[in-house]
Amino acid sequence: MSPKPPSHASTLLSVRDLTFRFRGQTQDVVEDVGFVLRRGETLCVVGESGCGKSVTALALMGLLPRNAVRIRSGTVEFRGERYPVNDFDRVARFRGGEMAMIFQEPMTSLNPAFRIGDQIAEAVERHRRCGRAEARARALEMLQRVHIPAAEQRLDEYPHQLSGGMRQRVMIAMALANEPSVLIADEPTTALDVTVQAQILDLMAELQADTGMGIILITHDLGVVAEIATDVAVMYAGHIAEYGSAADVFGDPQHPYTIGLMSSVPRLTGPRQRLTTVPGMVPTIGTMPSGCRFSSRCPFAAPVCAERPPLAEVGPGHRAACHFAPLDRTLELSA
Repeated sequence: MSPKPPSHASTLLSVRDLTFRFRGQTQDVVEDVGFVLRRGETLCVVGESGCGKSVTALALMGLLPRNAVRIRSGTVEFRGERYPVNDFDRVARFRGGEMAMIFQEPMTSLNPAFRIGDQIAEAVERHRRCGRAEARARALEMLQRVHIPAAEQRLDEYPHQLSGGMRQRVMIAMALANEPSVLIADEPTTALDVTVQAQILDLMAELQADTGMGIILITHDLGVVAEIATDVAVMYAGHIAEYGSAADVFGDPQHPYTIGLMSSVPRLTGPRQRLTTVPGMVPTIGTMPSGCRFSSRCPFAAPVCAERPPLAEVGPGHRAACHFAPLDRTLELSA
């Protein structure tokens, strides 16, 4: 079951029971995914490659090919308006304006044949219904806002003339040009060096503080999550394995997969020791175990895991999809 959205007015985006599969497949690639995003907060979605993080974001943005995906269920409540995820026309009205996305690789997201300023201005013209001069002025303003040096010169340059960090800043400028309420950032610091990564994350935090937008950050980097997340959704094989505040998920993880992820992060302090790993790999669509999808890699696996565990509450606002949660009670009983 998806998390229940809170009733207070600060909720920007609420997603419930998102389930879809690709045509020709017999199993869902994403199943019963739900989460809540509030104004000025950051929801981090974490998990291994192939767990369904990016494809979930693309579904919410209406960017999956209509003839290649079958959305079986899912509702979105965005700024008080509720609609089904498969209402592609309504999603298109929000996309790029009130809900924007930064993609993982800016070099393949920016059009190499068009100048930077033209690409930002096009998004402004489409959603603000303004003239070319006004859109270009807005593009310049956004380049300055994301701290690109010599912004007037960069307006007329092409993507290949910019560094990776500057291209990512351009993507942020384009995404924020229409002042969206929700920003989805899919691995925005991948392939950037650590200094530029920190600059990009600081920039996003600065713009969030200025505008109050909510951010959904998709990432593998648990260090980043620990630093900036308000809430965390741990995804595994198309399901949410654990969901809660960053303090709860990091301070008291209640799903074996979450524990495995955290145990695999190297420590800079303390005694040297071999890293713990999660054995095996994320199963493909055709090899998903019945019931709990993590059962083939889980140290606690038992016959009961042939049944799918619900995403059940283990504490206030903290949920885990494991038959043995809360795990501390299970360990006490097995001792």
